[in-house]
Amino acid sequence: MDYAIETHGLSKRYRQFDAVSGLNLRVPPGIIFGFLGPNGAGKTTSIMMMLGNVRPTSGYGFLLGHPFGHIPTRRRVGFLPEKFQFHDFLTATEFLQLHGKLAGMDAMTRNRRIPEVLERVGLADRAHSRIREFSKGMQQRVGLAQAILHDPDLIILDEPTSALDPIGRRQVRDIVMQLRSEGKTILLNSHLLSEIEMTCDQVAIIKKGRIAVQGTLEELLALTSTVEIEVRGMNDAALQAIRQIAVRLQWKQTPITRFTAHVRNERDIPELARALVQNGVDLIALTPRRETLEELFVRIVEMS
Repeated sequence: MDYAIETHGLSKRYRQFDAVSGLNLRVPPGIIFGFLGPNGAGKTTSIMMMLGNVRPTSGYGFLLGHPFGHIPTRRRVGFLPEKFQFHDFLTATEFLQLHGKLAGMDAMTRNRRIPEVLERVGLADRAHSRIREFSKGMQQRVGLAQAILHDPDLIILDEPTSALDPIGRRQVRDIVMQLRSEGKTILLNSHLLSEIEMTCDQVAIIKKGRIAVQGTLEELLALTSTVEIEVRGMNDAALQAIRQIAVRLQWKQTPITRFTAHVRNERDIPELARALVQNGVDLIALTPRRETLEELFVRIVEMS
């Protein structure tokens, strides 16, 4: 198995609307993989096709080395949906007993695992409380407990920290990183890009149903470096020269004394400095900084 998740031209069309269009995704095993995109980009539809809940219009894919919809493989997958609706009249233990049975776990294994996972998500003291008594954040944590109850090899988490406070988010982050250390593969969809940046080994950004970029965070954030520049005596020749080097320029003051330049890689930064000085501009300050994941995300989403 080269990939925990692999898709080839995966597409889903609803009448005249392409929810997903030619999705080519590669998720290596044993990593935390961030699956990102704006609302309506096709993330949830893609996940539903991976789980075998939605039939693709075209294309195909593999989950843990087997085609989508393969029932024995599906038992090796844990899933926490974004819009979950649990049986709120059940206690946390009863709820996990139900999901353990659905996963094919025997009674002895269920009775051993349920206290373990409740302890892991910080709900051991609420094992016999009804879910209707739980806050939204507690419901999310019991949902995470059901996703990992049967010790799956692949765990798909759709917005697992959206209702949690900073302490709860940190607890979930620690759980996810512990699962990775146990050899699990985690596909993580979240709008909290700071969480993704702290936890994920690789990310893919989906836009209009297609993968816009995919790779390690180091690779993606090195694609474009950002430089804050302060100058004196900007002129047309210098401006033309730096436009040949920079991918994008953002002016902070007019007349131009301060601006931000986005370059393809860090090797272009000395070229920027030379272009300014050789054209008679006084370079007061040049401060390189790497693009954040949020800046990369916004830039890709806003591109036409």
